[in-house]
Amino acid sequence: MSEQILLQGKILGIEEFLLAGSGVGKTSRSAGEELLTGRAQWITLLCEVVPRALLAELGLARILLGSSGGGQFLVVLPGEARPAAEEFLGAAAAEMARLSGGSVRLIWAATENLGDWAVVRKRLNDQLQSQRNAPLAAAGLSAFEPAEAAGTSEADHYFARELGTKVREASSIGWSPEHPGKVTPGEGKHTWVLTSNLSPEGILLARHAAPSDDGKTAAPVQTLARRSQGRSIWGVLRGDVDNFGVRLRRVHSIEEHVPLSVLYKQFFAGELEVLCSLPEFWRKLSIIYAGGDDFAVYGAWDALIALAREIQRLFHRFTEENLKEFPGAEGKTISMAIALAPEMYYPLAAVHEEAGRNLDLAKSADKDCIYLLGRILEWRHLNDAAELKDTVTRLVHEYRMSKQFLYQLRSFYRREAYGDAAGGFERTWRFQRRFNRILSGTRDREFQKLRTHLISELAGRKSAEVKLRPAGLVALEWARLVTEV
Repeated sequence: MSEQILLQGKILGIEEFLLAGSGVGKTSRSAGEELLTGRAQWITLLCEVVPRALLAELGLARILLGSSGGGQFLVVLPGEARPAAEEFLGAAAAEMARLSGGSVRLIWAATENLGDWAVVRKRLNDQLQSQRNAPLAAAGLSAFEPAEAAGTSEADHYFARELGTKVREASSIGWSPEHPGKVTPGEGKHTWVLTSNLSPEGILLARHAAPSDDGKTAAPVQTLARRSQGRSIWGVLRGDVDNFGVRLRRVHSIEEHVPLSVLYKQFFAGELEVLCSLPEFWRKLSIIYAGGDDFAVYGAWDALIALAREIQRLFHRFTEENLKEFPGAEGKTISMAIALAPEMYYPLAAVHEEAGRNLDLAKSADKDCIYLLGRILEWRHLNDAAELKDTVTRLVHEYRMSKQFLYQLRSFYRREAYGDAAGGFERTWRFQRRFNRILSGTRDREFQKLRTHLISELAGRKSAEVKLRPAGLVALEWARLVTEV
């Protein structure tokens, strides 16, 4: 009986590739949606197709595929197949580098499936790290060779038209040895069914796109912005599991590693596709990608906030049910961030990048939180902000409060940021007196209840000095966007 080897592959340079120059400027009538989503789909599908095509070309069973998705894959191979696998992956890596203008790199490591899983994993990680540290050698380049431009018109046409447009409607995806770094909707030497549910024979892919007004194509960002409640703005929502890598490193065997990876991939691809198909989301949101532990969606700003809350709720339930046997909080919480486009025709890639920076800020400040409208909030405080936003919008709509009072309420936060004239924080009684001056007038009982509730939620209760809650500022900005047209 021949020895078994584990082969792990990783795709590097994904973020740089997605954000590479797309030729779409701020003056263009397109935000580059098809190109960005096409590039994201290419990366997602490569993680699924390359290991499956490798097994098919070597004549090996599909069951030898351990895990795939999220920028990496793991397969089990007989020892004698190692040279052929190296040749296959080398050809795929070369074409991936050509199509991406050198941005995307495929690296891999192989080792005997012997010993404790922690030892096997360390051997794989050491090999992968050595390739990370020698990018030119891994790509077969010399340091004196000029680098290619990031992307070409031919490659961009492939990403935008063949993938960004056709994959949305394709029932299957194909691969051929003539182009080992490409995937083609519907045709190829080997084909696999695209599904929205986990299937042994299919590839799970989240690809929902909000329909345009005529229902024939995906809606552009301008249409999605106009479908927002209140002000017409679109944006990008990005999410990432906290300490997912730590969670995977703590498993004790490959038998735990593979099912855990599959569970997370199934959650993001499956739940995201289902949620975006619901009536409140399907005309407002489009998916950029769903990875092994992260995702990105763009669309109407109000739907992004609602989707973030729903995904967090479902993820909390998912981890409670599936990770109760695992100690620690690693991999059991999720952080997200939203970035809003400053202009209607702003490039999608630029907003996607801004959302990524906001997500980094959120994860560096805390875990299990969201960056929203300029503030970082814990999820429980986002619920407080939503309730407070409803109170403020009721005051505007039902009691005909001037929208100017929103800016007056925001001025309290500017005062707190710099302190009062004496250099300290404002006393509660003084804050309430100024607040009553803004919200004065009717003695209606319901109005008085709303006013009292608003004061207590903004300033807190039973405190001699006012310390305004961050959720209040988010709520005020949220209410401003809702009430503006």
